[in-house]
Amino acid sequence: MIKVAVIGAGISGLFIANLFKRNKKYQLTIFERNSLINLKEGYGIQLSVNSIKLLNKIQFDKLESSEKFNPDKINFYSVKNSNKICELNISNFNTENCKYTTLKRSSLINFLKKDLEKEIKFDYTISKIEQQDQIIKITFENNEIYEFDYLIISDGVFSKSKSLLSKNQIKPKFNDTLAIRGIIPGSSNMPDKKNISLFLGSNFHYVIYPVSPNGDLNFIALMKFKLSKDEQKDYSLFNDDIFIKNILEKVPHINKKFFEYIEDLKIYPVFVSHDFFKVKNNNIHLIGDAFFAFPPSFAQGASQSIEGAYELFDDIENNTENKFFKNRVNKTKMVNNRSKFNQFAFHLSNPLTTLLRNIFLKRLLKNKKFLESYLGKVYKN
Repeated sequence: MIKVAVIGAGISGLFIANLFKRNKKYQLTIFERNSLINLKEGYGIQLSVNSIKLLNKIQFDKLESSEKFNPDKINFYSVKNSNKICELNISNFNTENCKYTTLKRSSLINFLKKDLEKEIKFDYTISKIEQQDQIIKITFENNEIYEFDYLIISDGVFSKSKSLLSKNQIKPKFNDTLAIRGIIPGSSNMPDKKNISLFLGSNFHYVIYPVSPNGDLNFIALMKFKLSKDEQKDYSLFNDDIFIKNILEKVPHINKKFFEYIEDLKIYPVFVSHDFFKVKNNNIHLIGDAFFAFPPSFAQGASQSIEGAYELFDDIENNTENKFFKNRVNKTKMVNNRSKFNQFAFHLSNPLTTLLRNIFLKRLLKNKKFLESYLGKVYKN
């Protein structure tokens, strides 16, 4: 029996764990540093058709329809005056069984973990990784030691496992952006609860989208903001009421009543990857944000975590895992470049360049060849 360890019970770790569990030749253990998996946060995620196709392999299509939503369009607006700029019909990329989906992150996590209760070990923080031929020895802070044939690292953008292997040489960097998240309840008077609304502003943009048929909406804003190195490390700062108030006062031209609708509002700094790390041992792999963390301006973080996890599992099954790193790097670079370009375009501030952007957007979003190249190459795996 092939022994597999998965470090981190996030989206990528739980998804690949589901794939391993469905094959009886693998003995699976998931190590999670927290004491439980947080299912309280109702923040949303977007899943494009490339990931829905893969999730359906583990019966995501059987998830209750009340827990997910299929928007048809992304409507683009101006933050300055709320005027609609144009729209993108994302349903054009749908198939009968694979549709662009929005839902609460907690709903997806709950779905992914439901068959893995016995495989998850909580309160396990990794302290040492040793590689002896093809056997991988893992030591945890509680002094327990385990040996495995494969180690899958999926413990997030601040991956401790990755730091141990790279000797702290590969670290994420703050990309001068703050994220503001919250939930708008279905009882609010928001005008469009059936589509994704994207508002573009000066060094700022925000997105509102449905996460369930009952009308609950996810709110996510990205704002350019400088932080000192000490501020980046001070996580208590982002729970400070005065700091939060100062940040919200800098948000451009949003109706005060709009913010009155938002619940569970949180602010946090956005960290992204700037380089790749290849483990020398072919039996140790990184997936999800541990592999590479994107700017969140292309809504592909969760989808790429799922896609990468499936690619790795498929390569391990077919003894071609030496191809995984190169193939995943190529796809990741494509998505990362689009993510960075989106944020640049969404945050234009000069009136002339903003006008030109809007003109180009109207034309490009009607151009099938452009859409097939810019979105189709990402959405179709």
